[in-house]
Amino acid sequence: MISRRQFLLQSSAAAAGLMIPDVLMGQVPESMKVGSNDKIRVGLIGCLSMGWGDLAEFFHFPEAECVALCDIDKSALDKRAVELEKITSKKPKLFYDYRKLLEDKDIDAVVIGTPDHWHCLMTCDACAAGKDVYVEKPLANSIAECDAMVSFAKKYNRVVQVGQQQRSGVIWHEMKKYIDSGMLGRIAKVNVWANFSYASILKPAIDSNPPANVDFDMWLGPAPQRSFNASRFHGLWRMFWDYGGGLLTDWGVHLLDMALWGMNVTTMPKRVMATGGNFAYPTNFAETFDTLSVLWEYDGFTIQWNNVAASEIGPYGKSYGLEFIGTDGVLVANREGWEVIPKKGSGLEPASFKPDDKDRTNHVGNFLQCIKDRNFDTACTIQNGSFCAKFAHIGNIAARTHSSLVYDDIRHTFGNSEADRLIKPTYRQPWNFPSLK
Repeated sequence: MISRRQFLLQSSAAAAGLMIPDVLMGQVPESMKVGSNDKIRVGLIGCLSMGWGDLAEFFHFPEAECVALCDIDKSALDKRAVELEKITSKKPKLFYDYRKLLEDKDIDAVVIGTPDHWHCLMTCDACAAGKDVYVEKPLANSIAECDAMVSFAKKYNRVVQVGQQQRSGVIWHEMKKYIDSGMLGRIAKVNVWANFSYASILKPAIDSNPPANVDFDMWLGPAPQRSFNASRFHGLWRMFWDYGGGLLTDWGVHLLDMALWGMNVTTMPKRVMATGGNFAYPTNFAETFDTLSVLWEYDGFTIQWNNVAASEIGPYGKSYGLEFIGTDGVLVANREGWEVIPKKGSGLEPASFKPDDKDRTNHVGNFLQCIKDRNFDTACTIQNGSFCAKFAHIGNIAARTHSSLVYDDIRHTFGNSEADRLIKPTYRQPWNFPSLK
């Protein structure tokens, strides 16, 4: 039997539009739950951009309390500390080394908003330290790191939410229902695209000393030793292979997640083909590709990705989106909404849906509810985050090696020595690749 408190918690979640899995709270041992008057004490690791944006969503929930901040940039850390104190009227604990934050027994969960190359170590260390984790997408910067993170979360029984917030968006759930209805007919292809000029770096800085307030060696962490360059630092790091994977692992993971979900894909593709390069801007300072096409092949349909950084427009006049092409019509979607364009003579009626624009708030709410319930089936599980990240990485690897690839997710190999070298990064000492052995 569900108690009154449990009923109220579930009802309030439903009223807020949270995508809570249908698991009875009464099935969870009371000793494992967070009490109604308990606070979920959160620490933020990585205080700029998405990290701070994610943390802002926690302020919508009175049960959440941010008690600590961590960043290798003292200027950013001090700035966020002042802002947080204005919001909460409490001074947060400040850390420059995430490992010290994880030692704090008062912290229940962490938000990881760092560059991608840090996601794996921090998430594995957080799980081992008994913290639940909200980690930004893509889950990791390599295929092997994805596997390690899944293993650590499972071993240490941690609740992990991956920041693919569209999984908590009403618009996307309604899109999924429509696709599952079969009204589009047989879907033969899904097109996915994102055309944003930030993927090109046309006026690079020259190498220099890092800012005085930045611990650049710590910022590099497990990545190879490299000189400091402002055009490889805050924000722009996404366009360099050691730290990110370009548009495909940034926007692509969000949109590919919806393509895979819409097509009920749960297995690796039969084959992946890709071509890419800095074709729009041949002198592009970025290592990742300003122009990229990837094709993932399945029995009966294909999924295709395209990006051209020189353009801020794309199909249907949209700079980003996805298109499910069926025999009776086409569904076109992005965060602004979705619409169905019927094929002439199909009898299909036009349809559309506009968003409520609460995806990230709902996503954080789902994470907090799962912490209370000790429910590991978050809206975007670490397994799903791993699956989507692997798709993006395989696409990049195919383009980088000019290969048609088949990835064996059991044996962890492409059967291609050049591609296999890109599965697992070599960590710079003294950092070690996380292992449960």
